[in-house]
Amino acid sequence: MQTFIASIFVFLLVILLHELGHFTVAKMVGIKVNEFAIGMGPKVYQNQKGETKYTLRALPIGGYVQMEGEDEESNDPRSFSNASPWARMAVVVAGAFMNFVLAIIVLTIVSFSMGTPTTVIEEITNGSPAELAGIMPGDRITHINNIKVDSWNELSNQISSLSPNQEMKVKAVRGSEYNEFDVKPISDQEGRTIIGISPKYKKSISSAIKSGFETTGMILKLMFNFIGMVFKGQVSINDLSGPIGVINEVGQAAKMGIVNLLLILGFISVNLGFFNLLPIPALDGSRLIFILIEIIRGKPVDSKKENLIHLVGFMLLIGLMLVVSYKDLIRINILKR
Repeated sequence: MQTFIASIFVFLLVILLHELGHFTVAKMVGIKVNEFAIGMGPKVYQNQKGETKYTLRALPIGGYVQMEGEDEESNDPRSFSNASPWARMAVVVAGAFMNFVLAIIVLTIVSFSMGTPTTVIEEITNGSPAELAGIMPGDRITHINNIKVDSWNELSNQISSLSPNQEMKVKAVRGSEYNEFDVKPISDQEGRTIIGISPKYKKSISSAIKSGFETTGMILKLMFNFIGMVFKGQVSINDLSGPIGVINEVGQAAKMGIVNLLLILGFISVNLGFFNLLPIPALDGSRLIFILIEIIRGKPVDSKKENLIHLVGFMLLIGLMLVVSYKDLIRINILKR
């Protein structure tokens, strides 16, 4: 039950913000919205307010904003097809933009609740290179090999970039005094270069906001790296997860507490925003490509041809989702080979 509730919360929030982005910008630029729906499948609830129907559907695995003239020909002056290319582009991008905003907000909350690591040392492992060199808890590290470090990430990156047993010089402030230590790092069980220190954490709004942006950027970087691996043939269908796999991960995160649930929420939100901007038929990225082609050509692509491409893409995506979902069922032992 906990997994179910947590999954519903994550899916609905991510989808709601995505579709709300499309909906809000469409209204702002004057495009007529016929329906705003959360979920797929049979209607559970529907209420009409003005020209728009607001619908809740049974399956919390999607949603949509049905705009006049988006997938069909329309003579309505307020239809999607009659809006300017730049207005349509803004509507298309708005969904992913809201996903990135959600991720930044959620990851900022996570950062504030956990605190942001500083360059001040909280703990030192007994017998570690740092302890043997004379570094003490409370020292604030300022330089590694004469390279200034202003954050824990910079500090750890500088250490991890060195080889084990390669002596380094560490400068630190203790009270009002500057000290310099010769430290010979070691390798941990995972092959990382370490000196055996743990950071002191501080809580501040500014640091949390900065961390929210940085973590969102880091996840986006991982997404680009993943796409690169796909083109290099380093990723197979077994490395992908569908809704069932995501639900399983959300359930595991929920068991570990609200912070872990928010972390997975931020990760999924970035994934959805990024994936939707890929130039794949039926996704927002594909619509952007057609709008850009229209701007370059000076006239739109034939709507029937565009809709056919989106339909084929949608069917292929559904097929991929079914295959990946089957793999998920096997992976989490719901099905046996």
